[in-house]
Amino acid sequence: MNPATPPVQAATLRCGLQVVLAANGSDVIHCGYVVRAGTRHEAPADTGLAHFIEHMSFKGTARRRACHISNGLERVGGDLNAYTNKQETVYQATVLRPDFGRAADLLTDIVFHSTYPQHEMEREAEVVCDEIDSYKDSPADLIFDEFEAMIFAGHPLGRDILGTAERLRTYRTADALRFARRWYRPDNAVFYVSGRLDFGRLVRRMERLTAGLEAERPAPPPGSLPAAPLLPPYPAAELERTVRRDTHQAHVLIGSRAYGGTDPRRHALYLLNNILGGPGMNSRLNLRLREKAGLVYSVDACLSTYPDTGLWNVYFGCDAADIGRCRRLVLAELRRLAERPLSPAQLAAAKKQLCGQIGISRDNAENYALAVGKGFAHYGEPYDPDRLCARIQGLTAAELQETAAEAYAPGRLTTLIYR
Repeated sequence: MNPATPPVQAATLRCGLQVVLAANGSDVIHCGYVVRAGTRHEAPADTGLAHFIEHMSFKGTARRRACHISNGLERVGGDLNAYTNKQETVYQATVLRPDFGRAADLLTDIVFHSTYPQHEMEREAEVVCDEIDSYKDSPADLIFDEFEAMIFAGHPLGRDILGTAERLRTYRTADALRFARRWYRPDNAVFYVSGRLDFGRLVRRMERLTAGLEAERPAPPPGSLPAAPLLPPYPAAELERTVRRDTHQAHVLIGSRAYGGTDPRRHALYLLNNILGGPGMNSRLNLRLREKAGLVYSVDACLSTYPDTGLWNVYFGCDAADIGRCRRLVLAELRRLAERPLSPAQLAAAKKQLCGQIGISRDNAENYALAVGKGFAHYGEPYDPDRLCARIQGLTAAELQETAAEAYAPGRLTTLIYR
């Protein structure tokens, strides 16, 4: 094992909650809950409810008022935050080691004992409506939501995380409690921690904090939860869409579905994505569209992975008159990866760059701890950067070319243009 990689310990409590510790020598503690309750878990009538409940979890519990929650960690210099995506909701905190007990207690309280007061729901609905409006004013952000709706048309993964203003204003306390009781269960969550803590003491503390939860939030009987909707066929009927918007710059996304988190081909696509448009200034798209052609300020390739599927895309912003030329250059780079195998030197350099990025990223203890927690939540094992790099190092030029030919096939590409 790389000595920079913290050892990971895990245990399952009596209530069903998984507790994982990425031990290190730091007195700064990062911790949080990963709850498997995201947009894809909403019923059709519950659009936006997963995200709304995340907001409402800070508005009061059986033991705390909203002001006590907001001040609970800030008064000791700590930080408390949360976010919702398609796959999960995360509640996270950062504190100094002496204040870890305070953080664990507060997080457990807001996750499992929030009361969702009606008057607070009515007020917070307007806050989220303002958040929705802010996205409408930001086409560079909005285009990603609309693109995902095209890629996953007819499936919960294609829904907007924020929901709609009309629906948000109709939610009541009973709706929030119904959703929380179904998904906010200890056996449907992972509590992750990084820092200088003793694992045995951590487990005993969490046993005390969650005592009785298995009775309050029992696992549902087998077959009582609705089956996950099957992904509709892809390519979708609509592979290209142009939206007229009053913006100075045009925004363009090109991409398709990708491989799920258990598909071995995902490693080749991960490396290809980094070659194509990763964070390095030497990515092929940055060199071709920005450095050589001077057509764009920003061009990126993104890869999102869910347990059962994924999504990759190329984004660029340009003058409306340059859309056609930029698209041709992007498609030429996709074709190049599909038709020409990397030379041994190119392959070795690409692997070294990506593994270097992975190695540097684990120096961020907060992100590493979250990745470990999400690994347990969705795959039953921790995120392991050493194992990931070993698999990347084992890729061949032929595997990359085969993956590019499949993932970047012209008949699979969906395009969305804001102009």
